[in-house]
Amino acid sequence: MFNHVTVLLNEAVEGLNVKSDGIYVDCTLGGAGHSSLILKQLTTGHLYCFDQDENAIQAARQRLETIGNQFTIIQSNFKNIKAELNQRGVEHVDGILFDLGVSSPQFDNAERGFSYNYDARLDMRMDQSSSLDAHEIVNHYSYEQLVEILYKYADEKFAKQIARRIEKEREIQPIDTTFQLVEIVKSAIPAYARRKGGHPAKRTFQALRIAVNDELNVFDIALKDALDLLNINGRIAVITFHSLEDKICKYTFNEVSKLKDVPKGLPVIPEGMQPKFKLINKKPIIATEEELNENHRSHSAKLRVIERVRV
Repeated sequence: MFNHVTVLLNEAVEGLNVKSDGIYVDCTLGGAGHSSLILKQLTTGHLYCFDQDENAIQAARQRLETIGNQFTIIQSNFKNIKAELNQRGVEHVDGILFDLGVSSPQFDNAERGFSYNYDARLDMRMDQSSSLDAHEIVNHYSYEQLVEILYKYADEKFAKQIARRIEKEREIQPIDTTFQLVEIVKSAIPAYARRKGGHPAKRTFQALRIAVNDELNVFDIALKDALDLLNINGRIAVITFHSLEDKICKYTFNEVSKLKDVPKGLPVIPEGMQPKFKLINKKPIIATEEELNENHRSHSAKLRVIERVRV
C-alpha cells in the first residue's frame, strides 16, 4: 500500500492557477495527491506525471484512473523533463509542479534503506535501477569525499568526526545496514550534542540521500528547463524541504524575474529589457497551523510560485 500525506496540497495547486484546457506537469508524482487535484480540474487539458519509483507509479495510476484518463505517467527522472515532453510532441505547458520531499512510503518502507528508524541494507535510491547507493558511498568513498558530502548537503558540524569513524569501522568490517551506520554516527558525536534534540543521524542520512540521487544538480537542471517550457501566464510551483533546495529555487526565480542592466534615469523601461517572469509570492508560503499539527513532515516545507509574463 502506498500511503502518503501530501504537503501544501491546496496551496500548491492553487498557485498553478489551473485552466481546464491547459497542459500541466507534476514532476514528482509520488502518491498522486497534487496530480489528483490537478486532474479533477481538467476537461480537455492533459497532465504529464514524472516518477522513477515503480511502486509509486502503480499506486498513482490506480488512483488517477478513478478521476479521468487525461494523464500520462512518464517513468523517468524529472531532469529529463524537456526531452521526455518533446518526444511526446509537447514543447510548451501551462504549469509545472515540483514537490521535492521524499515520499512517506519510501521513508517508511524499511527495505528501501532511507530511514534511521528501520534496520535495513543501506540503499536510499529513488531509482532502484541506479548503480550508486548509500552502501557504496559509505564503504568506498574517501574520507575527504565523505566530509564534503556531510558538510555540503547537511551542514553537519561533526562531519570530520563521523567520516573518521566510518573510515575506521569499515576497515574492521563492511558497514552494511542503517542501524550500523546510526551507531557509528552516535559514537562520533559528543554526548552534549546528542542530547540537543532530534535524531543524531538525521543530517548524515539526509546528506547521503541527496548524494545518492544527485538531488540538487538534478533540481537545478530541471528548474531551468521548466522555465523554458512555460507558456505566457504559465506558472511553476516548487515545494522545498531544506535550505539548499530553497536556495536554488529562490536564486533562480529572482534571477529571471528582476530587471537587468537597465541604465539609470530611463523614464520608461523598453519591452526588451523587461523581465520575462514575475514572482507570485515574494516570501515563501508555509503550512498552516492545522497542517503542522496533522503532518509533521510539513514543518520544513516552503512553497514558491513564479509566472511567465513575456516570451
